[in-house]
Amino acid sequence: MATEIKAPNFPESVAEGTIATWHKKVGDSVERDELIVEIETDKVVLEVVAPDAGTVTEIKVEEGDTCDSEQVLGMLGAASEGGGEKSAEDAPAKDSKKEEASEKQDAAAAKSDDAKPAASGKQHDVKAPSFPESVQEGTVATWHKQVGEAVKRDEILADIETDKVVLEVVAPADGALSEIKVQEGEQVESEAVLALFAEGAGGDAGGGEAAASGDTASESKDTGSSDEKVDDKILAPAARKLVAEHDLDASKIEGTGKGGRILKEDVQKAVKDGSAKKDAKPAGGSGDVKAAAAPAPAIEGDRPEQRVPMSRLRQTIAKRLVQAQQTAAMLTTYNEVDMSAVMNLRSQYKETFLKAHDTKLGFMGFFVKACTEALKRFPDVNASIDGSDIVYHGYQDIGVAVSTPRGLVVPVLRDTDSMKLADVEKSIVDFGKRGRDGKLGIEDMQGGTFTITNGGIFGSLLSTPIINPPQTAILGMHKIQERPMAVDGKVEIRPMMYLAISYDHRMIDGKDAVQFLVTIKELLEDPARFLLDV
Repeated sequence: MATEIKAPNFPESVAEGTIATWHKKVGDSVERDELIVEIETDKVVLEVVAPDAGTVTEIKVEEGDTCDSEQVLGMLGAASEGGGEKSAEDAPAKDSKKEEASEKQDAAAAKSDDAKPAASGKQHDVKAPSFPESVQEGTVATWHKQVGEAVKRDEILADIETDKVVLEVVAPADGALSEIKVQEGEQVESEAVLALFAEGAGGDAGGGEAAASGDTASESKDTGSSDEKVDDKILAPAARKLVAEHDLDASKIEGTGKGGRILKEDVQKAVKDGSAKKDAKPAGGSGDVKAAAAPAPAIEGDRPEQRVPMSRLRQTIAKRLVQAQQTAAMLTTYNEVDMSAVMNLRSQYKETFLKAHDTKLGFMGFFVKACTEALKRFPDVNASIDGSDIVYHGYQDIGVAVSTPRGLVVPVLRDTDSMKLADVEKSIVDFGKRGRDGKLGIEDMQGGTFTITNGGIFGSLLSTPIINPPQTAILGMHKIQERPMAVDGKVEIRPMMYLAISYDHRMIDGKDAVQFLVTIKELLEDPARFLLDV
């Protein structure tokens, strides 16, 4: 009896996948749970294993084709089915494909001066990942590989920056890029073709020899290279872009790439040390209107300026912050908390906690657990506004603002009511590391019923946080500072922190917001209360 080989059930944020590799062909025998095929999505590579022992009798979706969640990819028969006959039937089709690939390679080779094939295997379209519905387009941030440069399967070819995350585009097989269609800084849509990739290529592919031997720019173009020759210098695309941005003299830049090619790193070095500035033009040249104009007053010293496009993440942050201020009736109330109890508890158990859980005991875990308890007591603060509806959440998903080199992102801790302090601390450390490396996924930042932001780590003493729509409240933590406080009729020096809760007055009354913040204060000043659930 035949068994269907199905794609796995994709997550909600993944629309479709691409068949990356069939590890078995028609007629091959497989054991139960043996890897049959790999599906590449915009986030991960999913493995499909054999549901039973048997023989592959049919492949319905070929490598490079897209597939939907739970789509039938092929058929698996009993061990005796679909043996040599099926394989023999498929042989002409496979030979035909090989002939087509060979013809394409011969055509590409005919364009090059040395008549070398661009690849020893088939050609692939390198596509942008499938963007989620909330992401309209992205920008090609970096090409990590250039035309003709050998790469291994799954090695990163390019980074695409969207308004939420940086998506990685990886090599579909061992080989090399034969053509780059979308340059750094250009915008792309979901699943747009970014480049052409040839299996088995490398080193000599796509005009690499022409660049290395110092051929003319037109010869380099004929072989498929995206390099450009300027003033007898071969510039890589990324380097060419930087030279234009900084108005540099390419002839003064020393190239360290193959055949003296100027790389992006060479231009960055020249910008840093100022060795490639263009010579000043002599005044009074014919038709030179600028030269004829009256000279500007001389100003001593360098006055450098740099104009760069705003990143998509920064544009989205700005848009959402302005939207929050324009659409929400935002109000902020403040309080202060004595951190003595938390600091004493942390000091007492930090070594034991580290040994037991292999992570440090920080302050954020206490705040997350205190906020979770307060959200359970004040469901309005845990709600969100959807048009004219109020959505009450029966769970607590708390977003934690994380600063990254690209900007502020808010990954979400799920079901914090069921998380232990150690789980919270480990998750936050992981968020911070992945945020710095640009590895946070869209699914990490979707949802959330409440947000905590900690400006205190940068020295902020007091601030007004802005709500993260469609949430209705956000808690701002600040710097712990010793201040004289009246305690039982005496003045004592205590480690104090100002807390701020910004809330949407359309949803939350001032009384509830104040009581919510007071509850957090009381729980933190006596942490045994939420640890003992009293």
